[in-house]
Amino acid sequence: MMMKRWLAGALLLAPTVVAAQATPAAAPSAAGERRAAVADSARPPAANPADVASEDAIVAALYDVISGPAGQARDWDRMRSLFIPGARLIPTGRGRDGAVRHRVMTVEDYVKGSGPMLEKEGFFESEVARTTERFGNVAHAFSTYESRRAVGEAPFARGINSIQLLDDGTRWWVVTIFWDSEREGNAIPPRYLQGR
Repeated sequence: MMMKRWLAGALLLAPTVVAAQATPAAAPSAAGERRAAVADSARPPAANPADVASEDAIVAALYDVISGPAGQARDWDRMRSLFIPGARLIPTGRGRDGAVRHRVMTVEDYVKGSGPMLEKEGFFESEVARTTERFGNVAHAFSTYESRRAVGEAPFARGINSIQLLDDGTRWWVVTIFWDSEREGNAIPPRYLQGR
């Protein structure tokens, strides 16, 4: 999602809580307390219910939260609230030597690495088409995007975000975003430029 220049699974839901069936005198272990503390720190901020109510809503929120004019701070807690604990963002492309490259980032890596540039220079990314497949709780969106520095400008980049989503029965989560940008020899096929 996002800018190839700046940006660069197996996923378990938040910890499972097992009811204690030991004797009443059993005390929690130090290791168990450490695991609980780590799990608590990994929980994202509460999401706006409207952002996570549907596939369409969460994809729209993803594009909206990173977009804005130069000098405008982004709501990074809103960004964090969209992603499941352990989520990954993975840009890929070709280096100057022609070799395929990729970078695996956490949400925090993205916020720290890309956030300052997005806010300094201005960045607007919008979805122009989407192809979605769903099975049970899993959805996969092939989301074609255009990137601009300001509203109304011609796009400086286009590409496809492969977005894996989870419906946990109460809300939608982003699990992974894996993307590549359009470039010479890597044009977006027409079938990914139409429809939603």
